[in-house]
Amino acid sequence: MWASAWLHGSAAPDAVIDGLHMWAGLHEVVAADDATARQLDLPDPGAVPTSVVGLLAATRRAGAGAGQLLLPVAGDMRGLPPNGPLAAAALTSGEVAVFADAELAVVPSAVAEGVLRWTVFIDGPLPPAPEPALVDAEHGLRGAVRQAATTLVELDVARHRPGVRAEIAETLEHRVRPPWPEGMPGRALRVLEQADEVEAILRVADTDNLGGAVSASVAAARAAALRPLFTAVREARRSAVAEAVRALTPRAGRR
Repeated sequence: MWASAWLHGSAAPDAVIDGLHMWAGLHEVVAADDATARQLDLPDPGAVPTSVVGLLAATRRAGAGAGQLLLPVAGDMRGLPPNGPLAAAALTSGEVAVFADAELAVVPSAVAEGVLRWTVFIDGPLPPAPEPALVDAEHGLRGAVRQAATTLVELDVARHRPGVRAEIAETLEHRVRPPWPEGMPGRALRVLEQADEVEAILRVADTDNLGGAVSASVAAARAAALRPLFTAVREARRSAVAEAVRALTPRAGRR
């Protein structure tokens, strides 16, 4: 969202840097390989990394437009090549920002406490990855909230772990609350917040030491019950980010 807003004149570089610092105090940027480093004037993988400013310059140098968030998991690699270094890095990270028009992808990974490294890939034409409409994703998320509550009851989480409500509250209290670009649509922000709340519930339900999950069969049943709920959270986040990007990118030329 921040990169798209900056590329279209809706955010200043300092605002982008301030927004990203909510996730990590230090951001490092490197190219995935020597060819990408030469093409985008970025440090190669073994060199001293550059900063977010270098990343923004690289996206502009590549001719990037609106970005897209992908949240790949095994069995769902939409928007990524079927194999290769980009797919492997994105799957390991669980998230990647792509700029399909520039054939550019950026994968974040935590390399130390408070340090986030962004690896930039240029990987040929990227396959399309349509997002659900925000209204559909929001509806699916509401259904996930109801299903999550039902699943918690069925798994008898509260009885085996009396402090489960406190765990959920603590998870939500410590989540990152970043500033968003000016013009962020309220509905997209609301869906992102709801996704955080649902995920907090699901993480508690998915904890390995959950009371009652004493056998492999029970653990497998639990994972199967929660899997579609995690999918609903991912879809909600992707659609909310896509809606925000659409709202931010038409503002080109206003600054």
